[in-house]
Amino acid sequence: MRVLICPDKFAGTLSASAVADAVAEGWSGSDDLVRRPLSDGGPGFVEVLSGALGGRLLPVETVDPLGRPAPGEILLAGGTAYLESAQACGLHLLDSEERNPNTATSYGLGLLIAAAVEAGATEVVIGLGGSAVNDAGAGMLAALGAAPVDAAGYAVPYGGAYLNAAAALGGAPRLRDVRLVAATDVDNPLTGLHGASKIYGPQKGATDEDIYRLDAALEVFAGVLEKAFGVTDLQRAPGGGAAGGIGAALIALGGRVVSGIGLVSTAIGLEKELDAAGLVITGEGSFDHQSLRGKVVAGIANGARDRGLPCIVLCGRNETGYREAASAGVTETLSLTEHFGSEETALREPARGLRELAGHLSQQWSR
Repeated sequence: MRVLICPDKFAGTLSASAVADAVAEGWSGSDDLVRRPLSDGGPGFVEVLSGALGGRLLPVETVDPLGRPAPGEILLAGGTAYLESAQACGLHLLDSEERNPNTATSYGLGLLIAAAVEAGATEVVIGLGGSAVNDAGAGMLAALGAAPVDAAGYAVPYGGAYLNAAAALGGAPRLRDVRLVAATDVDNPLTGLHGASKIYGPQKGATDEDIYRLDAALEVFAGVLEKAFGVTDLQRAPGGGAAGGIGAALIALGGRVVSGIGLVSTAIGLEKELDAAGLVITGEGSFDHQSLRGKVVAGIANGARDRGLPCIVLCGRNETGYREAASAGVTETLSLTEHFGSEETALREPARGLRELAGHLSQQWSR
């Protein structure tokens, strides 16, 4: 039997490639195991595409959301550069007590984009997801030479909370006419009840008071971006709320928004792999209601269902109901938390848990 192993990352513990490797290592039997790790634009985006496209990885020195040095890399394939915001803006780069979207900056992402431009790329594809920032790309623009300034012409401090003082941009972004692409499966707008601050602010450390302050600041900054780049309706643009509003800044710069999972799926030939499979195994760290609405697992499960294939979801924790998962095409869900009986152990030894769950599954499904 041909077993297609195509998971997303287990955020904070294992990359998508490491998850796929653990499942394959635990599988017993003589089945044909095909590993195709996936990403929807968040952490692991570059790694997954590197495995699929080849190309050249270029190391880049960047900074994290607090301005501390952080390693990054760009994938150069032909004239296209692929990079991910999470390498510079990722929530996983900060301890829980360090998370503060009022002051976190996307400056490091601007450094990655600048490096891609300097490397000669004519198109830059930016994976968005898993960010700790809520500054609508203000820091990113600063690194590209277009720092937000107040009415007196002074640079606005880094962080989303200070954008209520922004009146203009202090320069033009140095992009040399490269085409920008935002890869994300988040369709939230920049502001409002479904915007970046309200929906994603709490996981980044925002209080209720912070959320209102941040949302108002992003509304002000949206006006600045609209005036600077001649765009309209930026607050409502689908995908503008991705990665703390970085999506909106990229849209203002003329970038287009594409599906992250769609881009990766095309790169790895996922449709052909599904056609050839007899069993599909996918998964992610937290399997919840958002997983079934545009995330990696939803896309895989739907594809398996359309082909009449069984689809197994392996996850760190399961917060979905059986009927909800089944309606999306999921045959069975197994979680590390239930397997170990402890969330602490699941977080500490995810690879071991995945190997053990895969071993059990192989006894059930292997022919």
